[in-house]
This record gives sequence, structure tokens and C-alpha cells, in this order.
Amino acid sequence: MRRIMLLNAKGGCGKSTLATNLASYYALQNKSVVLADFDPQGSSLEWLEARPKESPPIRGLAAWREALRVPRNTDYLIMDVPARCHGPELTALVRRAQTLIVPVLPSATDIRAAAHFVQELLLVGRVTRKETRLAAVANRVRENAMVEGTVERILGGMSIPYTTVHTQIYRPLERFLRRLKVPFITTLRDTPNYQLADARGLGIFELARSQVSRDLEQWQPLIKWLDSRRSMPKPV
Repeated sequence: MRRIMLLNAKGGCGKSTLATNLASYYALQNKSVVLADFDPQGSSLEWLEARPKESPPIRGLAAWREALRVPRNTDYLIMDVPARCHGPELTALVRRAQTLIVPVLPSATDIRAAAHFVQELLLVGRVTRKETRLAAVANRVRENAMVEGTVERILGGMSIPYTTVHTQIYRPLERFLRRLKVPFITTLRDTPNYQLADARGLGIFELARSQVSRDLEQWQPLIKWLDSRRSMPKPV
């Protein structure tokens, strides 16, 4: 069973959006998918309640209030984790996953928070030993967004040297993650398509291809990485 977790200590970065879209993608591939929501807000499960009956099935679990009992025939377990997880709670959650994906918004505040969180994750034993793989995705990026000068100062203040800050904010984010040897997989743009899909209980892959062709293109690096050995735990 493939176990993928979406997490970030900061709220509002799009964890549930990525979780529901991944779940819908694998369901479209005729895989048995379980979407486990660890957040008491239940955003992923609310999306699932809105899902049309004729859509490829996805099973939902309210993991914040019940034991995580996943059927044996499950192909993919997608886990949506709440914000503000640290310390022992974070370590316990990481044990459940083979792969961790950290969505990061392209703002100075979010980059700062993500920097601290990624560094905390790198101290977790399973991540250190590469028994759980870690990667980041830039989310809700406005195309041609200009970088504030504060981004360079923030990352520089964390002892991460920079010589050049590009005019697009995802470039310094990518270079920052490389300093920590964390893969930066792709950039997902800020578009109403995600809101339209969410309102209908669908994923971006289930909308008209002519409408979301640019978005599907941006998802391909993430899907390819998740299907590769690089995203899987190091063999013991």
C-alpha cells in the first residue's frame, strides 16, 4: 500500500487541496483509494461528501476521531494532516507515511514558516534515515509574481546564503530547498479551477481537459516523482 501524507505546520497552505486532488487522480486510475483526514475541521471529508456518486469511489476516514483502520486491498492511502503539529505528535504522524509532501505558499511569511518546519522534519529519525521521503511543492503561485526583497533577507538570516534572487518567487524557494537537500517538485498556479473542482467534490483531473490543460501540465512532475523510486523509502 502506498502511503502519502500532506503536511505543513502552517495552516492555509493547500494541504487539503493537494490531498483531494491526489486521491481523485489515483481513483481515476482505477486504484483503491482511502482519504484519511486527521484534521478536526474535516475539509477533505467535506469534499468527499460533495463528490458525485458516479465518480470513481474514494473511501474517507475521520482519522482525528477513530483508529486508522485501512482495508487490506487499499492501493493508496492519502493523509491530510492538520497544522501546528510538532514534537512527538509530528514524529508519530511521520511514522505512518512513506512519502511526505509539504505545500508552501509563495510569500515571505510562508517561506519563513516552511523553512523552520522542513528543518524540524529533517530531525525526525525516519526522515534522517530516509525511511520516509520528503519533498516540497510551491502552491497557489501567481504567474509572473514579483519577489519581495524581504525573501532574500529572511533566508539569509537563517544562514542560507543567496547570491541572486530571481524575479519569480518560486526560484528562490527552489534554491532554498536545495540547500537542505529537499526536492522541490513543481509549482502549482493560483487558478479558480481548484475552487470549481472543490465545490463539486472533484479533482482537477476530472474537469474538462481544455479548461485545465495548464494545470495538468504542472501536476505531471509531482505524479512522476510519486511514481518513482526516489519518493519511496530507502530499502532496509
